[in-house]
Amino acid sequence: MDINDKIAIITGGASGLGEATARRITGMGAKVAIFDLNEDKGRALATELGENAMFQKVNVTSEEEVASAIAATVAQFGGIHICCNFAGIGSAIRTVGRNGPHPLDRFRFVIEINLIGTFNVLRLAAAEMVKNEPYNQYGGRGCIINTASVAAFEGQIGQAAYSASKGGVVGMTLPIARDLASMGIRVNTIVPGLINTPLLQGAGQQVIDSLAAQVLNPKRLGEADEIAHVAVMLMENEYMNGESVRMDGGIRMQPK
Repeated sequence: MDINDKIAIITGGASGLGEATARRITGMGAKVAIFDLNEDKGRALATELGENAMFQKVNVTSEEEVASAIAATVAQFGGIHICCNFAGIGSAIRTVGRNGPHPLDRFRFVIEINLIGTFNVLRLAAAEMVKNEPYNQYGGRGCIINTASVAAFEGQIGQAAYSASKGGVVGMTLPIARDLASMGIRVNTIVPGLINTPLLQGAGQQVIDSLAAQVLNPKRLGEADEIAHVAVMLMENEYMNGESVRMDGGIRMQPK
């Protein structure tokens, strides 16, 4: 896929991995719709990126909000070719802890955002992508990039809900790629390790140094733009399909 002049929606696009991806691909000529709940950051980023960016306040778990935001994107830019799902939340609650069993509503909330929210956005985006005229001789119409976590494979103590949600994202990648293959839509998932995002930056330098020491090589946290670089590769490389790609410096997480 030639990213120039393509139209992308990016959930969680106002900060972190989504912001880095929005910056990288608008610099390559793409038009970007930033879907996020943070209205101040989202609007500020869209203004900074200029006429090739727009902002939509979106709760990814809401069918109505996502459908409305996609319709607004199509109305402004003319279609959708790329869907990047970066929106998500973390969670750290033991199955049974000092306060009793893991609250079921909290488990459900994490699944709702990380897994169901991802599926909600990609299914509606894919329904719009099928309307595109093919951009290559193999009938390519678009690509979807989801975000999981190494916790999908090596969940730590307290990560039952988070690992389940991210494991679900990994698990649905190949079936959805198979579902959409005849429509010319590719589906891949990025599996990040420890990335230097605002969430980790709030943990303090001692915690960050301890985490960085666990990385095989290089011994540091990953940067958001390095994830964006992988996202670009998955957009451009037409032979990447149905894959979950680890981006983690070789780390294998310990129980805690």
